[in-house]
Amino acid sequence: MGTKARDAEEETTAPIRLYMSMSLDGFIAGPDDRKGQELGLGGGRLFNWLDDRLSPGPNGQVFAEALATGALISGRRTFELAGRWQGDHHDGVPINVLTHHVDEGDVPPGSARFYTDVAACAADARAAAGTRAVMVHGAGAAQALLRAGELDELEIHLVPVLLGAGRRLFEAVPGPVELRLVRQLEGRGVTHLRYQVLGSA
Repeated sequence: MGTKARDAEEETTAPIRLYMSMSLDGFIAGPDDRKGQELGLGGGRLFNWLDDRLSPGPNGQVFAEALATGALISGRRTFELAGRWQGDHHDGVPINVLTHHVDEGDVPPGSARFYTDVAACAADARAAAGTRAVMVHGAGAAQALLRAGELDELEIHLVPVLLGAGRRLFEAVPGPVELRLVRQLEGRGVTHLRYQVLGSA
């Protein structure tokens, strides 16, 4: 589990894995990402590879893997910008939303649930996913999980473009954090890089 050593029994547990499209200069959204302009100015370019998501090639493979995950962990900002996914991100899997504060009476739709405790969020997501991987969405969630030692893998969809500005994936990390490249797939217009999180150096 990230910075935590897994014993033999834990090795059978599926990973908590970040899925994120990113520009070559490290941005996951363009400038001024907000409601109505969720990907920021020019940020839609990072997702052009999804036009090829139903192909039999690497892009289709990675997309299918994402949809085969058994639970989702999202940051609150991502959750809200996505319209709360109307309570169903894919196939009714649990949506665990990390947030700093929960307003009384704010009940998220569908399978979504708010968490202020990172460890509890990760534990519930792992339990719900069973042998399937847990998908992570959002820079805030990724950073919180990484700090807590709960992020196991990064699946970075690296797009050959320089956005120049916007929202970075890792603004502040408890670094240095060592990673190991475990898979590289060359898709149409994107390189899919999977890293295992080894922990702090």
